[in-house]
Amino acid sequence: MSLHLQRDLDSLKKEILKLGNMVESSINKSMVSLSDRNPELAKIVFADEKKIDAQEVFIEENCLKVLALHQPVATDLRFIVVVLKVNNDLERMGDFAVNVAKRSSELLKHDVIPCPSGFTEVLPETIRTMVRNSMKALVELDVELAREVIEMDNIVDEINRQMYVDLQGLMKIDYTTVERAVSLLSCSRYLERIADLTTNIAEEVIFMVEGEVVRHQSSV
Repeated sequence: MSLHLQRDLDSLKKEILKLGNMVESSINKSMVSLSDRNPELAKIVFADEKKIDAQEVFIEENCLKVLALHQPVATDLRFIVVVLKVNNDLERMGDFAVNVAKRSSELLKHDVIPCPSGFTEVLPETIRTMVRNSMKALVELDVELAREVIEMDNIVDEINRQMYVDLQGLMKIDYTTVERAVSLLSCSRYLERIADLTTNIAEEVIFMVEGEVVRHQSSV
């Protein structure tokens, strides 16, 4: 590998990590804006969206430049392909953070309704851990950590399922809760999608290190 290619690959790694940190921060703010009913944090999430989008475009352009200039092969080519995929996943995660912040702003207008403890106590920390560890696995090429992220997705799926069970029951008992319940269910779904995307990143790490495609394997 030439020194110029190595320099450019190191730069890509640095930039994708920067984007990951930006997205992680946005997701954290969106979840706190929801749990703490904090409209100021929601506004910051909205403002951060443009920065995340700009960084995503910057990384994509640089990936294409590296491909054109160096025509990498084997492991180097696989790394660039993975960066392109992760770049897109991170941008989408940022979009879902914005969606959560929008819903949290709407919920501020109404009284709080009860929802499963897993949603308020377990889900936020699980999402934070998945986002943080998926990026750590990418940077450190840590396959075991990537597999742990994939396993954690089951926790998120179960919490999301329980949200639908509990809030559907609440709406049947008290029709005045429908609007708030729908907003909370939307937030649960957005966070579940963020977890899915972190799983995608973890799967790409396994592919990059071991050449194993795990994204279509059954979880049973």
